Amino acid sequence: MSFASRFFFAFVFLLIPAEADRSGLKRSCLGGYEEFTLDPPELRVDPTKVDPVDARVLTDILDERNINTDQVDVETLLDVGISYMQIQRHEEAVDTFARAARFAEEGSPSHQEAWVNKGVAHAELEEWDAAIGAYQEALRIDTRSDLAAVAETNLAYALWEGGQQTDALEHAERAVELDPRLPQAWYNRGFLANTRGLHEEALNALENAERLGERTPELYEERAMALEGMGRDTAAEEAQERADALRRETEAALLDEA
Repeated sequence: MSFASRFFFAFVFLLIPAEADRSGLKRSCLGGYEEFTLDPPELRVDPTKVDPVDARVLTDILDERNINTDQVDVETLLDVGISYMQIQRHEEAVDTFARAARFAEEGSPSHQEAWVNKGVAHAELEEWDAAIGAYQEALRIDTRSDLAAVAETNLAYALWEGGQQTDALEHAERAVELDPRLPQAWYNRGFLANTRGLHEEALNALENAERLGERTPELYEERAMALEGMGRDTAAEEAQERADALRRETEAALLDEA
């Protein structure tokens, strides 16, 4: 299994609090997209009906209306960008999140959210330098928020994929310091520790991820690697068997849905 297929990045939509009443997509690192609703009152754009050739339709609509900053509903732009992510229109999502970042109040949670989501959209396009820049901009806005934790673990992912592995571990560690409740951050911390041969550290991080609800084939495969590296062969075999069983269950569920 390649490192890329084992390493995950978290989406900011995970951490939108319930009281924010954000309508739109929510995605975990391994789960699918949940049902969403989209009824943007200002733009009135349904992304499923937009000509896919026109990658800048939202920008064009806004420009045609010559909307001033105080007239733009940034929350609506974020919702539309998220809906573009749901239908895998990542280039349009990049443009939409860039527009949201432009019109959001400087230093506000929406401003940071727009930059983190822009980084996610770039990552989906494997535009690693752009993703790194977006996450760094999000961290410039606020280094202590819950969104900062997501930006840090996503930055670790983008640095790894972009060939800057040396710096990735530092940001993975920073993510779990900022938000020890984020299971994907613990998984990424464990993954990177395994790549460095720090198997005991990896196992501790992976156990934290599991306690927080991350129970996936990839997690148990990383556990197996850590345990094997520690000489605990029997436990490593059990972890690998768990990973294989979960993968078979997932494949069977997909066949049932087909």
